[in-house]
Amino acid sequence: MRYATKGLGLGAALAAACLAGPAATATAAPTASTAAPADRPSGPSVLVLTAAAGEDPATAPERRSTTLVCPPGSGGTHPDPERACAALRSVDGEVGALVGTDADRVCPMIWDPVTITAKGFWEGRQVSYERTFANSCVMEGATGPVFSF
Repeated sequence: MRYATKGLGLGAALAAACLAGPAATATAAPTASTAAPADRPSGPSVLVLTAAAGEDPATAPERRSTTLVCPPGSGGTHPDPERACAALRSVDGEVGALVGTDADRVCPMIWDPVTITAKGFWEGRQVSYERTFANSCVMEGATGPVFSF
């Protein structure tokens, strides 16, 4: 009987909340001072890019790594930060959306896997990307200047 009473009490509370409708619910809308402007980045853009030999970055030896900083200027240890930042801006920081621009690229059909990672922040959003390519030629063709280091 005790459990039936609790069930009835909960049912009565839910029914009362439903009957009260929107007047009983409170929502918080962002104010002009807390909302981020749509035309301005909401944070820094700093990525650590790595390329490792093998299929699993946890066990594969790291071949190379670099940092890429893309605030209004470009920097970090990347050899060509301007082109890399421009490529990432064109896809809104979505590393997986990068499309190689070299349509005439011919790569050997050799299995020498390369796993790339990108970790950090793009305009305030956290980025964590990982992908394995058949070899470095395929990787460079797919990622353009971002992973050319």
